[in-house]
Amino acid sequence: MNIPVIVLCAVFVLTAVRRLGNLHFRLWQIMLLGAVAVLVTGQIGPREALGAIDPDIMLFLFGVFVVGQALEESGYLFHLSYLVFRRAGSADGLILLILFGFGVASAFLMNDTLAVIGTPLVLLLARQHRMSPKVLLLALAFAVTIGSVVSPIGNPQNLLVAIHGRIPNPFVEFFRNLALPSAICLLAAYLILKLFYHESFHGDALVHVRHELRDKPLARLARLSLILIILLIVVKVALVFTMPYFEIRLTWIALISAAPILFFSPRRWRIVRHIDWRTLAFFAAMFVLMESVWMSEFFQSLLARGNLTPNTPGAIFSVSVLLSQLISNVPLVALYLPLLTHAGTSTRELLALAAGSTLAGNLFILGAASNVIIIQNAERKGGHSLSFVEFARVGIPLTLVSVLVYWLFLVSF
Repeated sequence: MNIPVIVLCAVFVLTAVRRLGNLHFRLWQIMLLGAVAVLVTGQIGPREALGAIDPDIMLFLFGVFVVGQALEESGYLFHLSYLVFRRAGSADGLILLILFGFGVASAFLMNDTLAVIGTPLVLLLARQHRMSPKVLLLALAFAVTIGSVVSPIGNPQNLLVAIHGRIPNPFVEFFRNLALPSAICLLAAYLILKLFYHESFHGDALVHVRHELRDKPLARLARLSLILIILLIVVKVALVFTMPYFEIRLTWIALISAAPILFFSPRRWRIVRHIDWRTLAFFAAMFVLMESVWMSEFFQSLLARGNLTPNTPGAIFSVSVLLSQLISNVPLVALYLPLLTHAGTSTRELLALAAGSTLAGNLFILGAASNVIIIQNAERKGGHSLSFVEFARVGIPLTLVSVLVYWLFLVSF
């Protein structure tokens, strides 16, 4: 009896129903229960559990959460939203702007960063324009997932593929092969959202309200932090072409960007208290549970016994999308990448792994970290949520369409 896999399946089911009798569970509570279960049953020891928690991811999220909280508390985020979204004259235009605006931005600022910043923003837009928060939250989730496919720094799994897959000129290869199908999939997301949430696409003209800054000193620091994120990402991209041996880690970028707020704002402790600690708890618990599943070697043996050829695009997309739901996309890439490199794969197959493991985030809630960040932020800030079924009924057709589009491009061109 493989207890870690059973616990993982129980976590998946509980995520879908969110209830056990009269008890209603949040995502972080479900994942925490899963981590406690494998610890209590001895499937992973305390030392291994502590070692499984990735400090880079935790520190990156902490830094980004600090910047996001300062942007929101100062009012600068909503001031910025007026400047960006005032051009949208209709509900259709607003959703297209969210999809393509956040999609393009997530290719360079990383999808988790945009998930943090974007959630309070789309909730504000939903209130202002009498639109369902759910359709805008879904648009944000799909935008940051699909948009992040285009760049090797759009998400952690792309970075893993670009570095360990030894892709030459990764920015060029990712953009050349994946930019056009990503644009098509963002348009597909718009059409599918309109099909399922047609009532939110009302014909009324949108009236945008300019928001005044609530705390000007904090707004200046938050703006500086946002500028630092953008500049450091630009430097990181430039170094790939000029000094590839020198790496600016994403953790450094997040912490350096948060430094002006942490060091110079008198409201630093309030900001730290109000960041999304629940999501940090979710990720810490997820690392523990996934490590216990990894140690069980269940999925490794499953892949080894499979009859499918591991390096065909169809197999790569199938394995990436489906297994990412169970062991998350980054561990999946870490597991699958050695199989592909030993099989002598080309850049196209490696890009299929990056695209497939990323698109897995559009299938179910647990397929991407950015989904969890968006949903838990929405629950905490606005009392809004997306159920497993609500996400899946739109995510399943979008994922099927997206996989077909990327597969056709990677096979045909």
